[in-house]
Amino acid sequence: MAKLFYGTTPEPITIDDRMLAHVKVVVATKLRRGESFTLSWTHGPDEPVGRSTVWLQPAIPLRFVFDSEQPESLDQDLLKRMANDANSSRGLSLDIEDAAVAAPAAPARRTSARSASSTRSLARAA
Repeated sequence: MAKLFYGTTPEPITIDDRMLAHVKVVVATKLRRGESFTLSWTHGPDEPVGRSTVWLQPAIPLRFVFDSEQPESLDQDLLKRMANDANSSRGLSLDIEDAAVAAPAAPARRTSARSASSTRSLARAA
C-alpha cells in the first residue's frame, strides 16, 4: 500500500499504489495551477469507522510514497473522472470503485481532439 503524507501530520493516508498514481497526477495538475480543492476518503479497516477530508493547497507540504519501484500504468478514463471530481464542489474522493483501479486500462479508444488534449495534459503532469 502506498502512502500520502500531507502537511506535518506523521500519520499517512494509506492508498493502493495504483490509485495513488492517479491521485498524484490529478493533485499535481491542480496544485501546479494554484487551484485548491478537497480530498476525501473512507477510513481503512485499521482506523476508527468514518471518513476524512483535507483541503489541499499549494503551500502545504505533500509527499507520495509508493511501495512499488516501477511507475503504475494510468487509466485515462479514470484520470478524466477524477479530474472532473476535483474540479467540482464535491472535490476528489478516493472512494472510487476498486475495479476502476485494479487492472490496467484497455487499449485507448478514439477520442475527440479536445478530450485527447486535456487527457494528455493530465498524463504529462505525473
